Amino acid sequence: MGMLETLGKAWKIPDIRQKMVFTLLMLVVFRLGSNIPVPGIDRSVLADVFEGQGLFELFNLFSGGAFQNFTIFALSITPYITASIIINLLTIAVPYLENLAKEGMEGRKKMTQITRYLTVVLALLQAIGFTFGLFRSAVTDDRIFTKIVIIFCLTAGTAFLMWLGEQINEFGVGNGISLIIFAGIVCRAPSAVSSALTSYKGGDVSMISLVLFCVFAIAVIVGIVLVQQGQRRIPVQYAKRVVGRKMYGGQNTHIPIKVNQAGVIPVIFGLSILQFPLTITYFFPGGKLEAFMNKWLSPTSTNPSDPGVWIYVALDAILIFFFTYFYTAITFNPVDVAENMRANGGFVPGIRPGRPTIEYLNTVMMRVTFVGAVFLAAIASLPYLIQMATNLQIRFGGTALLIAVGVALDTMKQIENQMVMRNYRGFL
Repeated sequence: MGMLETLGKAWKIPDIRQKMVFTLLMLVVFRLGSNIPVPGIDRSVLADVFEGQGLFELFNLFSGGAFQNFTIFALSITPYITASIIINLLTIAVPYLENLAKEGMEGRKKMTQITRYLTVVLALLQAIGFTFGLFRSAVTDDRIFTKIVIIFCLTAGTAFLMWLGEQINEFGVGNGISLIIFAGIVCRAPSAVSSALTSYKGGDVSMISLVLFCVFAIAVIVGIVLVQQGQRRIPVQYAKRVVGRKMYGGQNTHIPIKVNQAGVIPVIFGLSILQFPLTITYFFPGGKLEAFMNKWLSPTSTNPSDPGVWIYVALDAILIFFFTYFYTAITFNPVDVAENMRANGGFVPGIRPGRPTIEYLNTVMMRVTFVGAVFLAAIASLPYLIQMATNLQIRFGGTALLIAVGVALDTMKQIENQMVMRNYRGFL
């Protein structure tokens, strides 16, 4: 109710209402483009190709089903996400990018421009790989011109989505890229509900399975809200200092360490790595490699005696733990935080500045991150176990809920912040 009340108040403010309408119109454009097919593709052949899983699950998650239908937005915004992650990781190893990150607004503009170029390159490479590789059997015309048209359509679709997200950032409300992914996930919910009801009517699943799935979905949403909002606040006190005739410092504040500092990035990385070997089997159908993968590393095994699901879930949990700590260490550096505090006269009560503060911050970060890693591993693993136990095809799993709820919370925070800014402006 609080969210609806906030949206109602925001709708009454003309400029925020204009931004909300603009955002909705841009998302409508995204959904319309997701239904425009790429020319030169045989849809009946696509249906046969998509009978399996592989990385298709990840691409369909971000594209809202556009990848399965091979529309102009089939690649979705995944090349941009990959480019952003690569650029962020390279800021640690490449001095030029590290300097850009420290230059403020101008440096961020240059990094954004580099990310755009890298996005187009990655989209072009993916389009070439899909056209000449994985989906070559679905291309109706073997002429090189037809394949070039398909490649350019897919690349242009990703570039347009990148531009669409930037327009939402500038003229709308919320993060444009995240909202595009959010729209793709939410639009799949009706088809998932319809599929579940069809399975129930056909006798494939029982009422107990449906109730179990609903309880799981509600529990996941509540858990995501609690974990996304949860943080460990480390108290920080700044000493008083006199500069000229003015006194600075003396206030108390805190350092917030989020429970889920890494967000959904570890789940995406773990899923990508585990699904890659399964995707290779599509190039060699019916062979020993496919039989081996289906038995020992398949999250959709129908034979209860096959250990593939358990091995897949275990490896997924291990990878999520690794990437959670890895990405958290990149985004939160205890050494830099401790040095900034000491430079500004700040300290943690009861902890000496310098090395003891660094060790204390690192210990707290490791403990808090462990809770976040356990939560992410549970969110990613439970859908496979429930699917194996109930025979219910869960297409709206924990990863999708994690992204959707996280984006919704962030968007509501931005709306609330804009309302607070306007209240302050009116007061002044």
